[in-house]
Amino acid sequence: MTETATSELDDSFHVFDTTLRDGAQREGINLTVADKLAIARHLDDFGVGFIEGGWPGANPRDTEFFARAQAEIAFKHAQLVAFGATRRAGAKAAEDPQVNALLESGAPVITLVAKSHDRHVELALRTTLDENLEMVRDTVSYLKDQGRRVFVDCEHFFDGYRADPEYAKAVVRTASEAGADVVILCDTNGGMLPAQVHAVVSTVLADTGARLGIHAQDDTGCAVANTLAAVDGGATHVQCTANGYGERVGNANLFPVVAALELKYGKKVLPEGKLRETTRISHAIAEVVNLTPSTHQPYVGVSAFAHKAGLHASAIKVDPDLYQHIDPALVGNTMRMLVSDMAGRASIELKGKELGVDLGGDRALVGRVVERVKERELKGYTYEAADASFELLLRTEVEGRPLRYFEVESWRAIVEDRPDGTHANEATVKLWAKSERIVATAEGNGPVNALDRALRVALEKIYPQLAKLELVDYKVRILEGKHGTSSTTRVLISTSDGSGEWSTVGVAENVIAASWQALEDAYTYGLLRAGVTPAE
Repeated sequence: MTETATSELDDSFHVFDTTLRDGAQREGINLTVADKLAIARHLDDFGVGFIEGGWPGANPRDTEFFARAQAEIAFKHAQLVAFGATRRAGAKAAEDPQVNALLESGAPVITLVAKSHDRHVELALRTTLDENLEMVRDTVSYLKDQGRRVFVDCEHFFDGYRADPEYAKAVVRTASEAGADVVILCDTNGGMLPAQVHAVVSTVLADTGARLGIHAQDDTGCAVANTLAAVDGGATHVQCTANGYGERVGNANLFPVVAALELKYGKKVLPEGKLRETTRISHAIAEVVNLTPSTHQPYVGVSAFAHKAGLHASAIKVDPDLYQHIDPALVGNTMRMLVSDMAGRASIELKGKELGVDLGGDRALVGRVVERVKERELKGYTYEAADASFELLLRTEVEGRPLRYFEVESWRAIVEDRPDGTHANEATVKLWAKSERIVATAEGNGPVNALDRALRVALEKIYPQLAKLELVDYKVRILEGKHGTSSTTRVLISTSDGSGEWSTVGVAENVIAASWQALEDAYTYGLLRAGVTPAE
């Protein structure tokens, strides 16, 4: 059996994660065993109390996961949980293969799903209400006798409570009296609202005396609020998934639930210092499941503490707490200032400080930057998504001249349509760098790629630091105001040097010209990051 993790927290409140089971049911997620092991390590590092690993015996992948998790992971904080169902109707728990597969998983904790909605008992299980209660009692008692801790998920509880509250409570009472450590009230359809959840949890707690938990789906957009409402009603066990992954629109999101419990409720639900790992863990799990982290996710999104309006920036300059509900560092995030045509002086000053550019309190300089940003954004540029281009603009105003490592004489890109239906893309760049005139030609899989390669060929001999640069993203947007092929085009390019990533912007009526602007800024900023001194 997996060795029980030791925790500095007591057992009075549980954070239970079901990313590996319920979260994996999200459309677009397909976890390998290696993925599940990686996520389990991240969750344990975060400090959750319980990690539900799947349904052993139901599929080979989950069976393999439990075997490998025992051998390969030394859990520091979490206990591994196996998920399964109560025994079949008319059978004995001790003789049910599915129940015994839960024991064979070696997990020290078992979660049983039980029917608590009378119509589900009769239509889905095709058994009587009394037999369903006996299935709960027999399975819980048997697993407790085998030395396992048992949690019971009352599936469709809130819908069942609405239909027949006394029967729904009877399921809770039966599970608790049979020895279940926690009985979880599940909003399986995700249709509840916070006030309803609070009222039901409070009543069930008073009428049954059972220790209660909450499992909320997010179909009304209220899963986090419903989870906290359940806590207000007396629940001491919350079931969540990382980043809210789950079937349909998802589950209660682990990270805002935990952050709210720690920072708003004052509950100690994670080991000391682990709350500051929230953003890192969220993004790490997103990488494993191969989904882009949500930029606007509460607490951990890159936009969670991003400020754009000039009015906000003016207040934040005086006191960041005026427009932030917490210090971002508490959850491992950072405050960001966005520069746009809505920017005022305070926005520019704060952004300059963030970028390490000293504006020296020069009001005239700040005023010029504000006007320059507004002028260029009117033409279609966007600096909130292109920090590198903004920093180059800012440094140009501070230095009184453009930051240059090379001077472009001309460039051209050619697309040749061949008789066999293929296309050839070739670009030529002519430029000056360190008093040397360079002409470079390259081919690519498109005109922009050919220009990127030609620029690299031209500059790498003089600036070997550019060998590390890689174009990692390329976005084109046709701006409003004109139509068809004469439209103004904005291009955003993201570039990496292996240790960091930055974005640059270009705007022109010609998509290739806009791309060239963004490429020039990308290479210039890359050299600045590398510490290369600009040309005089």
